[in-house]
Amino acid sequence: MFDLVRKHTKILMFLMFLLIIPAFVLVGVDGYNQMSDKGEAVARVGSQDITQAEWDAAHRNEVDRIRASMPTLDPKLLDSPDARYATLERLMRERVLQQAAEKEHLITTDARLARELQQNPTIASLRRPDGTMDMERYRQLAANQGLTPEGFEARVRSDLSTRQVEMGVTGTGFAAPPLADVSLNAFLEKREVQIARFPTADFAAKVTPTEADLETFYKENQSQFQAPEAAAIEYVVLDMESVKKSISVSEQDVKTYYDQNAARLSGTEERQASHILITAPKDAPAVDREKAKARAAELLAAVRKAPDAFGDVAKKNSQDPGSATSGGDLGFFARGAMVKPFEDAAFAMKKGDISDVVESDFGFHVIKLVDIKAPKQRTFEELRAGIESDLKTQQAKSKYAEAAETFTNTVYEQSESLKGVADKLKLEVKTVPNLVRSPAAGATGPLANPKFLTAIFGTDAVEKKRNTEAIDIGANQLLSGRITKYTPARTLPFAEVRAAVRERVVAVRGAELAKKEGNDKLTAWKAAPASAAMAPAVVVSRDQSQELPPKVLAAVLRADLTTAPAFVGVDLGDQGFTIARVNKVVPRGNVDEAMAKQGRAQYAQWWTNAESAAYYDLLKERLKAQIKAARPVSAKVDAPAPAAN
Repeated sequence: MFDLVRKHTKILMFLMFLLIIPAFVLVGVDGYNQMSDKGEAVARVGSQDITQAEWDAAHRNEVDRIRASMPTLDPKLLDSPDARYATLERLMRERVLQQAAEKEHLITTDARLARELQQNPTIASLRRPDGTMDMERYRQLAANQGLTPEGFEARVRSDLSTRQVEMGVTGTGFAAPPLADVSLNAFLEKREVQIARFPTADFAAKVTPTEADLETFYKENQSQFQAPEAAAIEYVVLDMESVKKSISVSEQDVKTYYDQNAARLSGTEERQASHILITAPKDAPAVDREKAKARAAELLAAVRKAPDAFGDVAKKNSQDPGSATSGGDLGFFARGAMVKPFEDAAFAMKKGDISDVVESDFGFHVIKLVDIKAPKQRTFEELRAGIESDLKTQQAKSKYAEAAETFTNTVYEQSESLKGVADKLKLEVKTVPNLVRSPAAGATGPLANPKFLTAIFGTDAVEKKRNTEAIDIGANQLLSGRITKYTPARTLPFAEVRAAVRERVVAVRGAELAKKEGNDKLTAWKAAPASAAMAPAVVVSRDQSQELPPKVLAAVLRADLTTAPAFVGVDLGDQGFTIARVNKVVPRGNVDEAMAKQGRAQYAQWWTNAESAAYYDLLKERLKAQIKAARPVSAKVDAPAPAAN
C-alpha cells in the first residue's frame, strides 16, 4: 500500500488538487472559517455576525482595562449581566461605525496616523531624552492590549476612521442662545405646590378580610404564590487564584527577585511643589497667550526678589482654583502625576529653587520646589510576601491556559461527577442547596452568570444530571456545575402561604380605599379650593424635588396653570394616593452671565448628544444592525415573598 503511494505521489497530489481547489472556489476561505466558527451569533451588523466568543473576549478585555486603571475596584461589579450587555452594545457600536466608515471610504493616511501617535501622551512618555522611541516599551504597551505594534497602529487607524463618521455631527453641534435660554428656563421652571398624602398604611387597618376573601384572592392570583424551579447543585471554579494555590515558589527565587527589583519595589521619589498659574489654554489666540506669559514673567520677578512671599503671591494671583487658596501648594507627587513640562521642570530643580516660566497646555507656571521625599529602601522581610504573591501570579498566568484545557476536557470526559476535575486541579467542590434560574436583582458572581444559569437548567443537566460544559464567565474564570436534586416550579399550598395572601389582600384593598378617599377629596377641593387641607407650600423643580415621588413631580410640572390653582391627583399604586395643589409658577430668577454661559454650553452638548444618538440609530437602521441576545431584566418585587405559617 505505502509502495503504491510512494510510486504515484504526483498522481495523488494532482487528484487532491482537483478535489480541494473547487471546494475553495465554491465555498471560499471565509466559508471554511465560518464553518469552523461554531460560536453562536449574539448580534449582526450588515452581513457580519458578532459571535458569543467575540463578545466574551471583548468583555474580558474591558474588564482587564478597567481593573488596570482601578485596581481596587471589586471585580464582581464588572461581572453583572448589565455590564456584559453594555460591552455588547459598545462592540456593536464599533462595528456599525467601522462599516459606515468603509461604505463612505473614510480612510486615515499615514501622515494623520503619525500625527495622532505623536500627540498621544502615553506614547510621548515612551520617548528617550534624545527624542527617539523606546521600541521595547512600545512593544510592551501594545502587548498589554494583546496586540503587536502593527496591530496597535491598525487599531488607532481604524479608530480615527470611525471617528470621522460621527465628526460631521459631533463637530458641528450648536444651539442658539435664545433657544437655549427658552428651553433651560422651561426645564428648570419652579412651581409652588402643596401636598396631601393618602398612604396605603393609613387605610390598611380598616381592612378585615374573611377566610373566604383570602381563598378567593389566592385562587385568582396563584401566579403570585409560586415557588420557582430550583436545584441543589455542586460546582467548581477554575480561576487565577486556584491556579496560584497549586504553585510553590522557592526561597532562592524570591531572594533573587528582591535583589533585582529592590529599588523599584521600595517606591519612587516624590516631590512637593507650589506653583502660580496664569491660565491660557493651548487653543487660545496667540495674543492672549503672550499676555499670560508676560504676566507670569512679572510674578516670577516678584517672587525671586522675595522668595518667602511666594505663598502670598500665589494666593492673590494664581488662577488655579484648586491650589491658590493654599498658597499654590500641590502636595507631594511622583512622576506621571503632572503634565510633562511641569514634571520635567519640577524634577530638575533643587529644594528651594524657583523655576523659570514653564509653559503647558493649561497656561504658564512659576514653580517653587518645596521638598523632596526620597524612597526608603525596604527590607527583604518587608517585601517578601508581596514578591512571593507576584511570582505566583506571573507563573499562574502562564499555567492558566494549560489548566483551562485540562478543566474543559475533564468536565466533559467525566461528565457524571466533578470529583475528577477537582482532584486533578486541586479545586474545591462547592454546593448550593437552592439555586433558582433567575437571580435576585443586583446579584453578582459565578452563580448569577446568565450563561451558567442557562446551562445548569438545560435539559441535559436537569434530566441526566451531567456536568455542564466548561463555561467562560470572564476575568480568567471557568465554571462547571451539575444538579444533584431538581425541584420543578409549583404553586405553593394555600395553608403554606396564608399569611402572605392576607398581607397582599390588605395591601390591595388598603390602596383601593386610599385611592377612593383621594379621588373624593380631589373632587371636593376642585369645587371649593378654600376647603383644601394641605401641607404648607413648597417650591419644587426638576433639580429640587423636595423628596416628591417622580410620578408626583412629573404631574406637578405638567399641570395646566391657565386657571390657578390647579389640583392634580396621582395614583401611586401600592403606596397610596397623592393630591397636589399647584399654586403658581415661580420665576427661575436672574442668572449671572457665567452661569448662563455654562448652561447654554451644557444645553448645546445635550443637543449634540441627541443628534449623535439619532444619527447612530439611522446608521443601525441602514446597516440592519440587530442585537439578538436578550437584554437582562432586573427582577421586580411586586409582592412579599411567600412565607410558611
